Amino acid sequence: MTRPAPSRVEGPLRIAQVAPVATSVPPVRSGSIETMTALLTDGLVSRGHDVTLFATGSSVTKARLHAIYPQGYHEDPAMWPWELCELFNLAAAVERAGSFDLIHYQAEYYPMSLAYARVSPTPVLQTLHHSPTATEVALWSLYPEAPFVAVSDKQACLLAGLNVVATVHHAVDTAAFVFQPNPEDYLLFLGRFTEGKGVLQAIDVARRTGMRLLLAAAANDYYHERVAPLVDERQIVYVGEVDRAAAVKLIGGARALLYPVQAGEPFGLVLAEAAACGTPAAALDRGASREIVDDGITGCLFESLDALVDGLPRVMALNRAQVRARAVERFGVDRMVDAYIDVYSQLLAARDAFAGPVVDPSVSSGAVAPAVGPSFGSGAVAPVVGPSVSSGAVAPAVGPSVSSGAVAPAVGPSVSSGAVAPAVGPSVSSGAVAPAVGPTVSSGAVAPAV
Repeated sequence: MTRPAPSRVEGPLRIAQVAPVATSVPPVRSGSIETMTALLTDGLVSRGHDVTLFATGSSVTKARLHAIYPQGYHEDPAMWPWELCELFNLAAAVERAGSFDLIHYQAEYYPMSLAYARVSPTPVLQTLHHSPTATEVALWSLYPEAPFVAVSDKQACLLAGLNVVATVHHAVDTAAFVFQPNPEDYLLFLGRFTEGKGVLQAIDVARRTGMRLLLAAAANDYYHERVAPLVDERQIVYVGEVDRAAAVKLIGGARALLYPVQAGEPFGLVLAEAAACGTPAAALDRGASREIVDDGITGCLFESLDALVDGLPRVMALNRAQVRARAVERFGVDRMVDAYIDVYSQLLAARDAFAGPVVDPSVSSGAVAPAVGPSFGSGAVAPVVGPSVSSGAVAPAVGPSVSSGAVAPAVGPSVSSGAVAPAVGPSVSSGAVAPAVGPTVSSGAVAPAV
């Protein structure tokens, strides 16, 4: 049976937005995750929500800013290892979990926030920004209850088996990416220099069509080794990494954006940005390209590079005003903010629906303490935010499921009925299970109180 979607929560939400600390939010130059996080954060503040952004001190935001680091590890090589910097930034939010209704983690590389799924008293939501491997998903499935937002349906398929609560496409600041009805005579490649992005294929398209190609991205080892030997500064021109103003000018001035990706992308923000400027895309049909490009309207999708070369004139002939109009319709910031508010409401409604009545940490035998997630005692079936569960099954919880008896919010592994785990607060009477912090305790054993 399909359950009705919960209504939006009333009143302002207290939200922690946890951004990567690689660079500022928004980024001075490239950085799609930081760009999206900035748009979402400011959009939530504009709706009246109380948002704290955990990011670098160089960030500019309408929200309250909490910064451990003055700048990102892309600018400061002393911030190493970068994984620890990311972890400390995330931990800063979780340490203040009681101040928030929800923590939203923007996972640039992997969802390290999963480690807090059963520790934080506040729900932790993950948005993933890359295409995961099957091995990664298998590892993350140790936390099947942790809620994920996918950035495309294609990515959601790769996350099969995890608790994907929604798919929310990224947005574009359509006021900043201005419409350019009269382009110049060049093609554009805008993205990182990697094998998967297809820069070598873009150069091949330019040579085969006789058109000028501009390459805009930060130089790296791949550029110096594979791309630079092909740059002649006449037909194939390297313009470097550009800031947003320069990017808007480059995109708007292009006859078409080349997007010959070799590895499927989970989204492809540059496709939406190009459309906002009225610039159509010539893209290979890989990854989420089909979800972003409206074939024959905002660009064209091709199965092969040969087909892309042959179809490029058709791409450049598309009506640029229609390209722009469709981008505004599909990728506006309000649409993305609305979608995330719906997700937040969904998660908080599910949490509130299964919260027990016990407030005092000392609970008597047989009492059920407030559950952090939707898991309850033996035989209870709790509706989950993600996939449905069959009758008699215990739905995935934010804490592990525990047997019938007095159940307090579990932080660590489940404990047998009658065992008293290390207590964080006051001791509990016989038969009650205190919030567990450490390993499983055998029946009848009394662990030392913390």
